[in-house]
Amino acid sequence: MLHLRSTALSFVGLVVSTIAAVAEVATGPVAFVPHRAIYQLEIDRTTAGSGVSDVNGRIVYELTGSACEGFTQNMRFVTVTSNSEGTSQTTDLRTSSWEGVPSKKLRFSSSTYFNDQLSEQARGTAVRDGLTDVPSVDLAKPEKKTFDLGQSVYFPMQHSAALVEAARSGKTHFAADLYDGSEKGAKVYTTSAIIGQRVEPGAKKALAGLKGGAVLDAVPSWPVSISYFSKGTSAHKDELPLYEMKYRFHENGVTSEILLDYGEYAMKGELKELVMLESSQCPPIKP
Repeated sequence: MLHLRSTALSFVGLVVSTIAAVAEVATGPVAFVPHRAIYQLEIDRTTAGSGVSDVNGRIVYELTGSACEGFTQNMRFVTVTSNSEGTSQTTDLRTSSWEGVPSKKLRFSSSTYFNDQLSEQARGTAVRDGLTDVPSVDLAKPEKKTFDLGQSVYFPMQHSAALVEAARSGKTHFAADLYDGSEKGAKVYTTSAIIGQRVEPGAKKALAGLKGGAVLDAVPSWPVSISYFSKGTSAHKDELPLYEMKYRFHENGVTSEILLDYGEYAMKGELKELVMLESSQCPPIKP
């Protein structure tokens, strides 16, 4: 869905861990719709000594695909961070990923620019035979190498499906290890999600003036808070997470009311425009 590979990558953790294709739950299948969402970012709070006086930016996120061809996520995330001396730095994160259905294969690519200069790249593919098997990663950038993650993990869409299952069944907590290709393709996160009470359709109207937001009033949603830890860290210990994200997760796969908390400062993201995209058509099943 925006962790500090600078201010940028923490949103990757957000979006990729809140979008799923189809999740079979007790009340039936849940289908998330392809869409394009634009978010405006601004500083929410900052603490003395953080070195951050202001942050503003913009996120453009797009989900396309189908359950038969897999799902593609593309994101452009640009932030301008200022310090107390008035010096600013522009961070531009561009990511793309494709995940099959079921989640046995994940292709990922990301490029990070600081002040228009390429700073970091990652590109690779993770595959496994079964959904609970240990994935093998074939990394092309930043260097060519192949390795096993050493443990069973959730891919982003698989993680999302499990989160939806937990929310739909009334559970309030979901913990899992997540791999999404972050941090040069080698990072595994231990995540701990707190799921709030379901908000019924129409109970909380979309923000006034949100372009395309009326569709959100027709679906239920949940307030969700996810903490991200380094692999192996117990969420029950007194260690602080790398970052925390709070947001409103709509049943159709749209995320709104975002808060990104890095401890020393926090950013909030407002959904400004929402466009529903046409779903890719699966070929008819032959008799």
